[in-house]
Order: sequence, then C-alpha cells, then structure tokens
Amino acid sequence: MILTGFILTPGIDILSIPYALSSGGWLSLIILVLIAATACFTALLLRQCMDKDPDTITSYIDIVGHAFGHKDEKDVPHFDLKLGKLTIDGRHAFVVLGGVMILPTMWLNDLGILSFVSAGGVLSSIIVTVCAFCVGATKGVGFHGKRRLFNLNGIPTTLSLYTFCYGAHHVLLLSFVICTITYLTMAVLGYLIYGQNVQSQITLNLPIEQVSSKVAIYTILAGPIAKYALTVMSIATAIERQLSASYKDCRSASILIRMSLLVSTVVLATVFPSFQSVTSLIGAFLKVVVSFLLPCVSYLNISEVYRNWGYELIGILAIMLLA
Repeated sequence: MILTGFILTPGIDILSIPYALSSGGWLSLIILVLIAATACFTALLLRQCMDKDPDTITSYIDIVGHAFGHKDEKDVPHFDLKLGKLTIDGRHAFVVLGGVMILPTMWLNDLGILSFVSAGGVLSSIIVTVCAFCVGATKGVGFHGKRRLFNLNGIPTTLSLYTFCYGAHHVLLLSFVICTITYLTMAVLGYLIYGQNVQSQITLNLPIEQVSSKVAIYTILAGPIAKYALTVMSIATAIERQLSASYKDCRSASILIRMSLLVSTVVLATVFPSFQSVTSLIGAFLKVVVSFLLPCVSYLNISEVYRNWGYELIGILAIMLLA
C-alpha cells in the first residue's frame, strides 16, 4: 500500500518543481507544505466518506452516488471518425512505440504486481534527483544561480504547479511525507543550481554533454511508461463494474478493456495535433476537482457537517475556495 501510494506521485511534475520555486522564491516552500497538508486532509475526508458504508462505497463513483444520490444514466452521443491514410513518422512514431512498450503492462490486473512493475516510476524520480545534484557538483555548472526570497507576481504559477503535484491521493501519511521530501529536495537542488535561470522543466537546463544529464533524461522518459498501467487501472475497474455478471470475472474482457484504453490514447495522441495541450488542461482541472473539491463536497453532504458552524466546516470551505 505504501509503495502504491508513492508510485502515483511524484512523476513528471517533479521536473517543474524547481521552476515553481524560482517563480515564488524561497518562502513559497511554505505553500508547498500547506498544499501537502491540505491534500492529506482531503484524503482523510475521503476515508471518512468510505467508512460510512465500507461494503458499498469503494470508489469515487460510489462516494458521489452516496453523497448526491444515484441518477439514471443518460444517453451519450457518439460520433464516427474516419482516419483515412495515416503516416507514422517523427513524433507519431514515438507515440506508437511508447504504446507498444506499455502494452505488456496492460495485461496485468493485480494491484500488487502492478505496484512492482510501476516501481520504475519511483526509481526514475529518485534517479533524476540524484542526477540533478551530480550536475550541480560538476565543475562549470555549480550552485551560482541568482535567487530571491519572495516574488509575489510568481505566486499564481507557483501555487498551480505545487497543487498539480498532489493530484493523486497517497492515502497514507507516510506516502505524503516521502513525496513531499522528494519534491522539496528536487526544488531546492534545482533552484540552488540554476536560480532564476531554471526552465519550466529542469531537464531543459541540464547540459547534454554530461553523463548524469543523459541518465536523467532517459530515465524520466521511462517513468510514464512504467506507471501508465497503474494510473488507468481505476478507469478500467470502473468500466468492468458496468459489465454484466457473466463478464465481470472474465480475464479476456479485462485485458480487452485495458488494451482499448491504451489504443484509444495512442490514436488520439497521433491524430490530434493539440492532444497534449488539451489533455494537460483537462488533467489539471480534473486533478483539482477530484483531489480537493470532490472530497470536500461529498463529505459535507454525507456527514451533514454544514448544519453546524465550526472549525471543521470553516477549514473545508477554505479548501474549496482555494481549489
């Protein structure tokens, strides 16, 4: 459970942590700790929602249904897309190659096995942090970047990037602590090395002639591949629960669903040129909704704590306002 919680984060977002610190200054580290505490609190709210009826509440869908009532499903319009002749080259070739590399992990549906497979994502975060330190200790790079204590104009950027780091609930307090320490370490190292010159992703600052830089770049590419199966597992599980009883325990149906999710992602990323920008925007929006707004709103409805004013209600409303 601890390994699974840590695997969910940190990930690619660890590359932007130094830039977030550079935008807000040293004092913005306080914001990172506060956001970590807020995410931990909303995770506890989710647990309390599930404790109301442990036998039936096992997912986000169950929590929302219990809080707001189950509504009839509506017909969702669909459309057909003709791909025509598709030339796979350049960036598209890397998308398809990544999908092929991820494919074997989609055949696994055991959370314990997936955790060990996805441990590569954990190692990638640690390796990148170590490589950043090695680059900083190398002659010619050093820790000479200009730094500042606080920058009010950069706080919106800092707040957004810090919040994005805690988009997946770690469930366990220990997972929050480990991830926060990792983020703090990477932020401080990156800011000490490059100061105000740090780029939106620290890998853009790394000198390509350094061996440690090459290790960091290739390692971070392996992270999403290792963690993809675990990331989409909740989506696949939700789809499987909607199947008829005869197919719910069918392994072939489970594998087919997971492969369909992977194929659809590859096709969309290949066909639509703005797929990365759109998914980044939607992902950032949904991360805030699922990790901060949804737990607060569901807990208010299930526990009916809104009927009595107190510190708990004020804290929840403050989190909702921040989100």
